[in-house]
Amino acid sequence: MLMQHKIISVKNLVKNYGDFQAVKSISFDVYEGEIFGLLGPNGAGKSTTLEIIETLRDKTSGQIIVDGIDLDKDPSSIKKNIGVQLQTSGFYPSLNLIELIKLFGGLYNKEVDPIELLKKVNLVDKAKSKSKELSGGQKQRFSIATTLINQPKIIFLDEPTTGLDPQARRNLWDLIREIRSAGTTVIITTHYMDEAEQLCDRIAIMDQGKIIKLDSPDKMIDELVETGFERPKQVKAASLEDVFIHLTGREMRDE
Repeated sequence: MLMQHKIISVKNLVKNYGDFQAVKSISFDVYEGEIFGLLGPNGAGKSTTLEIIETLRDKTSGQIIVDGIDLDKDPSSIKKNIGVQLQTSGFYPSLNLIELIKLFGGLYNKEVDPIELLKKVNLVDKAKSKSKELSGGQKQRFSIATTLINQPKIIFLDEPTTGLDPQARRNLWDLIREIRSAGTTVIITTHYMDEAEQLCDRIAIMDQGKIIKLDSPDKMIDELVETGFERPKQVKAASLEDVFIHLTGREMRDE
């Protein structure tokens, strides 16, 4: 896949909280049509970085360009071009999925076909259900559906598979790949390294407010192996998660 067009450009981004520097002059680009992972331990600065790009938090200094738009000059236009995953706890409990989609469509001033949107995330059979009646995986798929309402060029997913069982995780991976295949750029944070390895074209690893490595997962792994690194345990051709899914099935499950 050719990845030429920079859809996000971050240059010398700094975020200070008083004397504490949470983000320490980082620079990176995200290319149109890729799945880009931002990884790091808690407190590394990744959430702060994404919230600044999403126009949800002010920066101290630096430049951010999103799809050709300077954050300093026109943040409202950036908001129209991005989709940010909502926390499922923020959904109105008395509304069903169709009503929620219509509500969010109204907030974006967009005409939305709720059934078409639910088809994309395999939730048509839950159209009349309330969000509290959904399983964990279904809630996350619906949460991702809400990021697509304004037909964004870029979506941001913050740890989308946390707490899900293996089937739900892998089904969500498939959904994220489908969204990317449809032309949307995906920015994802995750604490699951296997998830980043499977999904991301490139990843930036942050620690203590700095980007300490940026490359494709394959290149990072190859570089580590070239240093003579060996796993203490023999790597097998399959994982225990593969066994679990093989035995219990990969189809969508409602529980």
